[in-house]
Amino acid sequence: MKKTINKIVKKFLIFLPIAVAVLVVAYLVIHKPGPARKQGGESIRTLRIVEALSVDLVPRAVGYGVAEPGWVWEAVAEVKGTVSSIHPRLKSGELIGAKTVLIQIDPTEYELAVARLEASVEENQAKINELTVTEENTKSLVIVEQKSLKLAITLLDRKRVALERDAISQDDVDREERNLLQQEQSVQQLKNTLALIPSKLKALNSALAVQRSHLKQARIDLTKTVIAAPYDCRLGNVSIDAGQFVQAGQSLFNAHCTAVAIVEARFRMEALRPLLGEQKRKQFQPGLGTGAFKQLFDDVRVLISLESGDWSVQWEAQIDRFREAVDAKTREMKVVVSIDRPYEKAVPGVRPPLTAGMFCRVELQAPTRAGSLIVPRSAVHGSHIFVIDQEHRLQKKQVVVDFTQSEFVVIKSGLSSGERVVVSDPSPAIIGMRVSPVADDGLKQHLVVLSQGERAKE
Repeated sequence: MKKTINKIVKKFLIFLPIAVAVLVVAYLVIHKPGPARKQGGESIRTLRIVEALSVDLVPRAVGYGVAEPGWVWEAVAEVKGTVSSIHPRLKSGELIGAKTVLIQIDPTEYELAVARLEASVEENQAKINELTVTEENTKSLVIVEQKSLKLAITLLDRKRVALERDAISQDDVDREERNLLQQEQSVQQLKNTLALIPSKLKALNSALAVQRSHLKQARIDLTKTVIAAPYDCRLGNVSIDAGQFVQAGQSLFNAHCTAVAIVEARFRMEALRPLLGEQKRKQFQPGLGTGAFKQLFDDVRVLISLESGDWSVQWEAQIDRFREAVDAKTREMKVVVSIDRPYEKAVPGVRPPLTAGMFCRVELQAPTRAGSLIVPRSAVHGSHIFVIDQEHRLQKKQVVVDFTQSEFVVIKSGLSSGERVVVSDPSPAIIGMRVSPVADDGLKQHLVVLSQGERAKE
């Protein structure tokens, strides 16, 4: 009995710690506190913004082109001969004044031709004068001979009467008839002579006209032996020397006028349309005549600028015309602008003359449009933009774009001045999310400068 009790006690002592441990673990599990819960909060995005600006906008379009002279004179020899003298400044690059004699071709041959034709004209004129006098004399002789003819007829009648009375012989009558026939023949010959004189005068006058035309041509050829500058110009390539024999039609040199310079700049049609008001935009299309084109853009200011290194220079210009077609590949129009007296406006060390070959920037500026609403191009996403409302939350707005210029967009409707427009990428853009806006004052000032038609300085 005692042994049995001992076994039971031993088993109890073995399971007792285990039972106590299980109870302790169960107690701890049951009374263990739950995990600490964090209090939930709303995330905030930081985005750059600028206010929608209402500005006095200067619509403009920028193109580029190479300066060329308004006219290029190609000096060509119109007569052949030996070059007897050339101007000492007949060299490439020299500035030459209008009417300056540059080349003299030996005129001897042409002077002789003029002298020969002058003598021929004088000789022919003398023949005409002589024939005119002859005509007058012949007319006088005809009058005299006609009077003699009347007398001969009267005398013949008397002798015939005398013959009937047997006062004279038949021989006397026959002689008188012979005299009458001779007199009639003389009158007829004079009349024939008079009849031929008009045709002879006509032939002589025709020959005189031909000779005078030849004389006029010879005198023209003589003037062509002197080659002078037709206007103020700058010489280009020169390919002639004194003593050289030239043929008619041979190129001698070329010269660029200094009165007008032109630049043929390229513009896309969609860049030119914003320069026009709404009514004029409807009229603007390819195929316009030069007059109609200039009338549409009559209030557009043209600035030609040239930059090199750390200096920049500008010229005022005007639209001259536009080329006949739109480039099929680039859809660009070639607008020709001109500047008057580019050499007179040159200032040494400050403003160079606008010479051929200079690569220029051409800016067209329309009259100022007050109250234009502009935003950066980066703020426009298709037909909508993102704005920040009064509660600093992201909102989306549909807008209508009037046109795009440079780095900004002109808004026609859908946005009000002063609204805060998001200019940084809001992706992912969750409408209604809280935003911490950061004003980009530098971008704002940059837009103001661009809207005034001034180039942003790098």
